[in-house]
Amino acid sequence: MQFAKRLEKIPPYLFAHLNRKKNELIQQGVDIINIGVGDPDRCPPSPILEAIHTAVDRTDTHNYPPYNGTAEFRGAAAAWMARRFGVTLDPQTELLASLGSKEAIHNTFLAFVDPGDFTLLPDPGYPVYRTSTIFAGGEAFFLPLLPEKGFLPELQAIPETVAQQAKLLWVNYPNNPTGAIASLDFFTELVNFCRHYNILLCHDHAYSEMAYDGYQPPSILEIPHAKEIAVEFHSLSKTYNMTGWRIGFVAGNATAIRGISQVKTNVDSGVFKAIQEAATAALSTSPLPQLQNTLQTYQKRRDILIEGLRSLGWQLEPPKATLYVWTPVPAGYTSIEFSNMMLEKCGILVPPGSGYGNYGEGFFRISLTAPTSRLTEAIQRMEEAGVYYQ
Repeated sequence: MQFAKRLEKIPPYLFAHLNRKKNELIQQGVDIINIGVGDPDRCPPSPILEAIHTAVDRTDTHNYPPYNGTAEFRGAAAAWMARRFGVTLDPQTELLASLGSKEAIHNTFLAFVDPGDFTLLPDPGYPVYRTSTIFAGGEAFFLPLLPEKGFLPELQAIPETVAQQAKLLWVNYPNNPTGAIASLDFFTELVNFCRHYNILLCHDHAYSEMAYDGYQPPSILEIPHAKEIAVEFHSLSKTYNMTGWRIGFVAGNATAIRGISQVKTNVDSGVFKAIQEAATAALSTSPLPQLQNTLQTYQKRRDILIEGLRSLGWQLEPPKATLYVWTPVPAGYTSIEFSNMMLEKCGILVPPGSGYGNYGEGFFRISLTAPTSRLTEAIQRMEEAGVYYQ
């Protein structure tokens, strides 16, 4: 039995590797503080739970769902986009339900990338962008996200020959893993660039509601003419603590939606209807008091973590969005060496920045999805182990 050659180009998924190592230590009796994965540790708000409890008791929710999503869910998503961003969408042609963001992201590559086509990808960035390029037979051209540039890519640095052959440009703000944010001016620059070169602009907006200190991240679809060239990927996973439910939507350019849908209808049968009903309740009940409570919890954790890291020598500004703190490793370590040391010496799981791309080297990522007591204990363990930033 022989694997397809494309698998030889794909490294093991970052979190799968970390989980194996974590489980080995747990079996040895080590108490692991897992601040590596952005997996919310709270229940979804009560209106969502009530909606799914009601829906699963009905016989009409257990048959095949519509491939593109129920009319009710797509309508609720369109209404939410209008309230939140002032963006008008046709729920029939400019919206598509998805199994979270990951499935829709991968399907987009299959719909638009032919062998040899360039994809323009952020580095560091969500690893799925790179692996999906490989599955589609494309060539990734990486856009460095550097701290001195606010972790924004420099479009002027893209060679003309690459831009002319590019099919997709991916951005993600608020950004995973760096926590960086982007302005409407930068989004305008992106839209103009992609319109000029006829590139599909893909904005992964999974953290649109995970923001603090009064900041509200914008949508790329707010930019004039954006729907001519852009699609935006939304997920209920982080906002509503629904990572395991696998529900989200893609919004924007109708041609792109049609292409993504064509792939989707050939590889799955859509999202379970009861989950779509619960997601409809989430998007229709706005604002949810529980959502504000969740954000306050994350902001408190962020502040405690930043204060603790500063006491150990790190000079960090608190991120305005996402569930992550992007943190430089101390001198003398690679990011992988530091991650391994944290796991073996402190019992703390954090992913190395290099797992997100070459330009992630020199950093590690901390997630806020652990209770305050565990974040405080993590700082104490680091101090006891002599882990300081120098």
